[in-house]
Amino acid sequence: MSEALVLHGYWRSGTSYRTRIALNIKAVAYEQAPVDLRAGEQRSEAFRALNPQGLVPALETADGVLTQSSAILEWLEERHPEPPLLPEAPGERAIVRAMAMAVACDIHPLGNLRVLKYLKQPLGHEQPAIDSWIAHWIGEGFAAIETMIARHGGRFAFGDSLTIADCHLVPQFYAAQRYSVDCSAYPRLIESARNAMAEEPVRRAHPDYQPDADPA
Repeated sequence: MSEALVLHGYWRSGTSYRTRIALNIKAVAYEQAPVDLRAGEQRSEAFRALNPQGLVPALETADGVLTQSSAILEWLEERHPEPPLLPEAPGERAIVRAMAMAVACDIHPLGNLRVLKYLKQPLGHEQPAIDSWIAHWIGEGFAAIETMIARHGGRFAFGDSLTIADCHLVPQFYAAQRYSVDCSAYPRLIESARNAMAEEPVRRAHPDYQPDADPA
């Protein structure tokens, strides 16, 4: 009997998006339980019982409720090793993890919804300043990842197979497009992200195709 997974997430959340990508690549069935961040459902008592941090995603599994998307991807790799999302060689695995963490640790947190809300209130920054903040930190991170892809990339961010690097990069590229960040200085990044987005498991994970997405 297959394991029943329930993904608590938000359609436009980058962390939920990267988790959906990995689940789809692994061809693991899961049910979605939307958490509306704009309505503050992540702060509800019911959701905090699942994830005390009040963040998405949270994945209900036979091993318990898992949180932190990067940790969930590692769990998926261990529990469902095929197809692999990490290379076989230890050095290459470290490189792929570093590419993923460049997004998860250095770019994404600075553009997180709760951070952007705090910049607006109580700090009082106007939207143009917030947009500049987003563009600056995405640009800083993308410049480094562009170099890494130039060194290690192929069809995708690392070589010619999808990895956890692509799971992290695709949602961040989506966020850059959403905020109209100029990415023209990162041609290798753009090419690898678009190649990944053309793959069916990645395409199905796109925010627009989720059950809680805003109407077109």
